[in-house]
Amino acid sequence: MASAETNAEALALQALVWTLGDESRARRLLDLTGLDPSELRARAGEATLLAATLSFLESYEPDLVACAEALDISPEQLVAARATLERS
Repeated sequence: MASAETNAEALALQALVWTLGDESRARRLLDLTGLDPSELRARAGEATLLAATLSFLESYEPDLVACAEALDISPEQLVAARATLERS
């Protein structure tokens, strides 16, 4: 059975992929984090970056809802995943 942290990481990675699928959203994420694309790729598995990605989505509800719909989950699951990653 997978741990909550493992599930949160998997969910956050899916959200990161979804976020990067839109050029303007991806640019906003990079601008907000201060990372360049190569740094983002290198750090994509880090809990801190994954939590920041989910926090980024939370900061703009339409993106949070759209991402949740695309992943076929509830927005609350994304919020819970961020909280789990921040505790790890």
